[in-house]
Amino acid sequence: MSRFLSQLVPGRGARVVALGHYQPSRVVTNDELSAHLDTNDEWIRSRVGVQTRRIAAADESVLAMATAAAAKALANSGVGADAIDLVIVATCSTLTPLPNVATQVAAALQLRAPAAYDINTACSGFSYALATAHHAMLVGSARHALVVGAEKLSDWTDWTDRGTCVIFGDGAGAAVVSACDTEGIGPVVWGSDGELGSGLRVETRNGKIIQEGQKVFRWATGSLAPIALQACELAGIEPSELAAFVPHQANARIIDAIADRLNVTEAIIASDIVESGNTSAASIPLALSKLNEQGQLPSGAPVLLFGFGGGLTYAGQVILSP
Repeated sequence: MSRFLSQLVPGRGARVVALGHYQPSRVVTNDELSAHLDTNDEWIRSRVGVQTRRIAAADESVLAMATAAAAKALANSGVGADAIDLVIVATCSTLTPLPNVATQVAAALQLRAPAAYDINTACSGFSYALATAHHAMLVGSARHALVVGAEKLSDWTDWTDRGTCVIFGDGAGAAVVSACDTEGIGPVVWGSDGELGSGLRVETRNGKIIQEGQKVFRWATGSLAPIALQACELAGIEPSELAAFVPHQANARIIDAIADRLNVTEAIIASDIVESGNTSAASIPLALSKLNEQGQLPSGAPVLLFGFGGGLTYAGQVILSP
């Protein structure tokens, strides 16, 4: 892929070198939810595309899931723990703000004093976190980073609200990103539409997720495809050249609408929404790690990542697969 990007800084770039993911063992089916909600399997599948979702146990925290996914990615990378100098965790569902999750992941993995911070842009969080790790490497501030998306949305879900509880799940995904001489991560296209931000919200400290589904759906299906296309253009890649399109797993109808407008006819389109539900910041690295583990991504193939959701925020970039 000689056309993939131009060097932003001569002789300096970054690449995703390994992936890992973690999901709780408990599987909740649509039929289980239907037992206490006015809904059914056909309604849920047709509206959002979810068949099952994973729900964490009481002792499976955001930290525990983030650490498990990060440990797997690190083990897959061949990079020593003592070489990791940056940890970024994207999450919107931790129950306590201090200390941040990233420092606790670093401590759990016995990393040596890395820079460590959390990012909260909800469902676009992993793409934001990947971009900031990339930027740190372009200017020489980091050499090896752990970038994690982890969510326990079940803690913030109203299990009596059929409009939201059928959608969400728990889990984590992670990537090891390393500086290198050639570029393997494209320029990020990111932004927000704060005027519509109330479409997905938590109103109080002890509140639950409220979603104005039609508002979010219209925004996602009407506004996002041109932004995703711009990420391809900045990377010098035609959509027809993509090996895979891995969007935030928000809703099957949204994914299909964006993919159709991009005309990614030859690409694998991630559909982890079916078995995992919407896991917010975890959804992109979770789906990407699964595709990679299943051998569906040739090494060095261009993959479009595109996150969008709460805020309303969005971010996307083309990467070369590990």
